[in-house]
Amino acid sequence: MKITGITPFPVWVGHRNQLIVKIDTDEGIFGWGESGLSGREKAVVGAIEHFREFLVGKDPMRIGAIWQELYRSQYFEGGRVLLAAQSAIDIALHDIKGKALGVPVYELLGGRQRDHIPTFASTPAITGPETIEAAQALVARGWNAIRFFPAAWGDGHTIFEPRESIGQTAKFLVGAREALGEEVVLGIDYHHRLNVAEAASFCQKMPSGTLDFLEEPIRDETPEAYQALRRLTDVPFAIGEEFASKWQFLPYIERDIHQFNRLDICNVGGFTEAMKIAGWSEAHYVDLMPHNPLGPICTAATIHLSAAIANFCWLETRANATDLYSGTPTAEMFPRMPMLDGAIYQVSDAPGLGIEVDETLLTKASFKFWEAPHLRRRDGSVTNW
Repeated sequence: MKITGITPFPVWVGHRNQLIVKIDTDEGIFGWGESGLSGREKAVVGAIEHFREFLVGKDPMRIGAIWQELYRSQYFEGGRVLLAAQSAIDIALHDIKGKALGVPVYELLGGRQRDHIPTFASTPAITGPETIEAAQALVARGWNAIRFFPAAWGDGHTIFEPRESIGQTAKFLVGAREALGEEVVLGIDYHHRLNVAEAASFCQKMPSGTLDFLEEPIRDETPEAYQALRRLTDVPFAIGEEFASKWQFLPYIERDIHQFNRLDICNVGGFTEAMKIAGWSEAHYVDLMPHNPLGPICTAATIHLSAAIANFCWLETRANATDLYSGTPTAEMFPRMPMLDGAIYQVSDAPGLGIEVDETLLTKASFKFWEAPHLRRRDGSVTNW
């Protein structure tokens, strides 16, 4: 079997752009992958087009060798753009191999260790009692792990003042813990909008035990900064969704900085790299809480990964995924895709990823320019989104 073509499809699906990749072979078996670098899809398309020049003609079954060639054949190795491209290719190659062998992808990863995949759900940004009610509704629907987003986003999502947010958010979370009880896992995603002092102050405003995890409180470029924050709080950290290789995870795992890996299979290098990180994490008692904000291909791939590893806790999902997709262009474009069963995903036994794509609709779809909010503080300076 030989690779005959690699086609990137940067298209608007549902409420965002998705970069979907198809790999064709000379035996008629094809695979689907997805890239995770949201907002910079066209940069990843360029990388895929470079890779395509030397991948056509290669044996798609030699996934590990292809991964190494993609990573090591260039002087400027790695990086988020290149690994996002490599992730989509690696996922599509696993889809091809599973189909060729007639087995689900998780069988290529050592076999299924669980029959269904628990998920966590999120509420909208904190506003007041209605956010508590939204969380209670999620618990009533079966979720026992809930994630919040911070208060004080500012006017029209253009202004964000960290110190205005942390007091209001901490007060809300204390009330949320009281309202939801001790059995529910509670976390918050600060989306790296704080510095070390602000994040420490935030944690210190709440009684111990209020939060079960604090996600991405500060930027991740400097592990030493996270070590400093680790010394200032006992709240478990959930980080890693932006990491683009095992080497970025290395200092966090080896220094016991975090407790949950927010690994994104569409950013980190696909199944090949994700399985290495999972094993490494298991040795340090770090659980995977995969990042999954993209499309159905990302969800399907992450379900297979989650089924095949021991150290897994919850998969990110949209609580309204079933309603979100039913009767929409997404449902038409993906006639077979993972759907929530209450608060869980069942593990499919279909060959490959177990997903189907209507390529005719995909070809007709268009790319829409989208840019994340460029947040500023009230003094006009730029801050993190």
